[in-house]
Amino acid sequence: MDLDAPGRTANQLQDWAQQRSGTLAIPVPALEAYGYAAAVLARSRPDCGIGWTTLAGIASVESKHGTHAGSRIGPEGTVAPPIRGIPLDGSPGVQRIVDTEATAKSGTTVYVRAMGPFQFLPETWKRWGVDANGDGVADPDNIDDAALTAARYLCASGGDLTTPAGWQRALNTYNESNEYMMEVRNRAAAYSVGRRV
Repeated sequence: MDLDAPGRTANQLQDWAQQRSGTLAIPVPALEAYGYAAAVLARSRPDCGIGWTTLAGIASVESKHGTHAGSRIGPEGTVAPPIRGIPLDGSPGVQRIVDTEATAKSGTTVYVRAMGPFQFLPETWKRWGVDANGDGVADPDNIDDAALTAARYLCASGGDLTTPAGWQRALNTYNESNEYMMEVRNRAAAYSVGRRV
């Protein structure tokens, strides 16, 4: 696989993804994105050891692989309509995060919402977001960009994800919930043995 090829390099994994898509009930472009992100990190951060199954487990929980509420993944990896989380308004069980820029513009309180198939908070995306599909834009609504960004973020947070401690540290940084971590773990494990969830 040529990781540096122009355009949407993830589509080089089409045959691999098509062989698994039906069995796992994961869209082909999503599998391509997860596999590509894992391959990029295997080269740039070989000490991390992130697997495509971890990315698939997260995206499954966060957005049903970019298909939540009828969204679909286009040929260039863009999820439409865009997936947005609930407003983080501090209601029970929800963190309170005010979007200061939008609040200043509108004059009323606007709350942050997680974005895209990996449900990134805007501040996290500003720091970590990357362009993985070669269109010149780091877009949280593009599954290629979001998967590679998630992989980079997880590796930076967890270190060696081949160890239980590293993997748990990475997942807890992504979402501080043991229930969430267990759900991702269960789904990733199922995908690793070719089982749909």
